[in-house]
Amino acid sequence: KLALVYLDKKLKEDYDYLIKHKVNLASSNIGYVQIQFLYMRSFFINIEVSGETLKAYTYYRKQSQQFWLQQNKYMQGMIALSLNRTGDPQTAKNITASLKQNALISEEMGMYWKDLSGGYYWHQAPIESQSLLIETFTEITNDKKAVEDMKTWLLKQKQTQNWRTTKATADACYALLLQGSDWLASTPEVRIVLGDQTIKSTDQPTEAGTGYFKKTIDGKSVKPAMGDVQVFITNGSAGTAAPSWGAVYWQYFEDLDKITTAATPLQLTKKLFIERNSDRGPVLHPVNEGEILKVGDKIKVRIELRSDRNMEYVHMKDMRGACMEPVNVISQFKWQGGLGYYESTKDASTNFFFNWLPKGTYVFEYPMFVTHAGTYSNGVTTIQCMYAPEFTSHSEGVKVNVEQRQ
Repeated sequence: KLALVYLDKKLKEDYDYLIKHKVNLASSNIGYVQIQFLYMRSFFINIEVSGETLKAYTYYRKQSQQFWLQQNKYMQGMIALSLNRTGDPQTAKNITASLKQNALISEEMGMYWKDLSGGYYWHQAPIESQSLLIETFTEITNDKKAVEDMKTWLLKQKQTQNWRTTKATADACYALLLQGSDWLASTPEVRIVLGDQTIKSTDQPTEAGTGYFKKTIDGKSVKPAMGDVQVFITNGSAGTAAPSWGAVYWQYFEDLDKITTAATPLQLTKKLFIERNSDRGPVLHPVNEGEILKVGDKIKVRIELRSDRNMEYVHMKDMRGACMEPVNVISQFKWQGGLGYYESTKDASTNFFFNWLPKGTYVFEYPMFVTHAGTYSNGVTTIQCMYAPEFTSHSEGVKVNVEQRQ
């Protein structure tokens, strides 16, 4: 109670400051701190605001009713909850309706907001924001479908990233476990159909708590029809629609130059260019299939990476033909195009390590010299999220022909 008295006093000081400096009280004067105060105060509706603070409280509450649209999604959620708990459910419903209209909905990613991005300030926290908005939709509209979709997005952020802080983790666990349906009580039956073969989770030894299981099929038993993969999920006795994750891996040996590119959430394109000097300076010419390179040619490797979501702890490995020798041999941290990464050159490959890979398209280049004649496979470029190994991809294989320079 003493803490409430202290905070009430601080709110009054904010209001007195406006009066002292003759600020236009009809304009927007509510900030993040005042909104957080209103949200905090809504947990203690049985403890009245002291008389000397009541005027300040009433003013900032009215400000939140009037200027909520100017705030970010995190603050809008706090305003909606505080108003709903203190006698203004209509404005709270208007806020949630606006939030839903501005949300993005994806079958895979769930329901989320594009402008939920991280920053240096406490109110720029996507995990905490999503967690509070889940509470907002649960408490104000009881929109079960929206809540389940929002929980899906929250959990997906843990798939390829980590929840960066203990506060984010606590808020996310609160939203996932105490809001919406009880996912932990759900025991869905997963049925995977590979051609004419059916695999049921109920027939497999599963891990307690997570339901994880792994099924390995011998290469001799793999048939072309198994390329048609279908997954069916039947909700358990709890009737809840808890998400289920899985991956199918097909592993086999193939010549490097015969490997074709893979289309996944991570997409790679690798191209080779010959750098030749001209009157205008160095000019890059693409190395076409069947083109003959000469010993001494300077080659530039260009790798284009596309990621459809934010990821952490990503490793990209670019294989190098035995006829190539890289120019950059010193491992170092680099920064380009808003992306920081560590580049390490090895005997047969160049490696790129990303602790943070935001959604987007990135281009990497590095030079090499042709040192030996012959026919070589220049290998493929592979990439994998170490946090979620199922997110992996590779480029197509490249074959190069080299002749001695006459």
